[in-house]
Amino acid sequence: MAPLPATMKIVDVPRPGGPEALVIAERPLPVLQAHEVLVEVAAAGVNRADILQRRGKYPPPPGAPPHPGLEVAGRIVAKGPKVLGHEVGSAVCALLQGGGYAEYCAVDAGQVLPIPDSLDMIDAASLPEACFTVWSNVFGYGRLRRGERLLVHGGSSGIGVIAIQLAAAFGHDVYATAGSEEKCRYCEHLGARHAINYRSQDFVAEIAARTEGCGVDVVLDMVGGSYLSRNLEVLSSGGRLVVIATQGGVRGELDLLRMMQRRLVLTGSTLRGREASFKRQIAGELLEQVWPLFASGRVRPVVDRVYALSEAARAHAYMESGAHKGKIVLRVDRGAGA
Repeated sequence: MAPLPATMKIVDVPRPGGPEALVIAERPLPVLQAHEVLVEVAAAGVNRADILQRRGKYPPPPGAPPHPGLEVAGRIVAKGPKVLGHEVGSAVCALLQGGGYAEYCAVDAGQVLPIPDSLDMIDAASLPEACFTVWSNVFGYGRLRRGERLLVHGGSSGIGVIAIQLAAAFGHDVYATAGSEEKCRYCEHLGARHAINYRSQDFVAEIAARTEGCGVDVVLDMVGGSYLSRNLEVLSSGGRLVVIATQGGVRGELDLLRMMQRRLVLTGSTLRGREASFKRQIAGELLEQVWPLFASGRVRPVVDRVYALSEAARAHAYMESGAHKGKIVLRVDRGAGA
């Protein structure tokens, strides 16, 4: 393998702002820790958390690289002395705390997964953040069990398209909300039993009609405060609301009596700052239970658009437009100009 360069190109955010705040910069290669692998990045997924970081509203956790990027795909080019397996040259995808918008990144070996043979680097780069998030929240905190129903808000988002497919693959009735008729039909194409246009329909009434008043057992919510009271209405007795984002605000009205009478559980999580041992556990469960679904084609990546790393500003602007279905990915073209 060719010698590693001393420096690499990254996408930096010198100061918070709009998409134009993203600029190409040059930095030294990461210093590899004993438990880490160094990945030569081929592609990096774009996530809403990256937009929040660019705006100055979601700083990286202590010790994480300051530039954005929470998931990548590429090849391992070096590894620390405490890393077992993950051979140099292996094609992998990985969940990061930051630093994915770059030609190289260092990542804890426990957050690295092999790329299924059926997928390319672009597809693989779209998976880690969504898969870790959906698995830990829907099937972990949400405890979705056999025969139960799931409602996914933002069904056409990068998280939503994986949540719909995974739950459907495991035999659950899945409902979704989305912001247009086209997106609703796309959610149904992916496996949703019914998708609801939240701009023109009341999802509480629609779910009640579709489930004969029973409601759903788990709600995966990315909206937050403005949906809180209605999410409680749509849950069946013993239902679980799992909040993973707050695009609709951080505060909402909570009917405590309803929560008590129907034995509802309200929970939620963020992933970025979680300890490495938690992410390692989720990675093992994904490898065992989810990766075979990608290998067989029962679940597939959904990539809407691909931009060059130098076009990160355009990628962010497109995500903020809300027009995308599935993931947006940055492609690393080595030797290209900034």
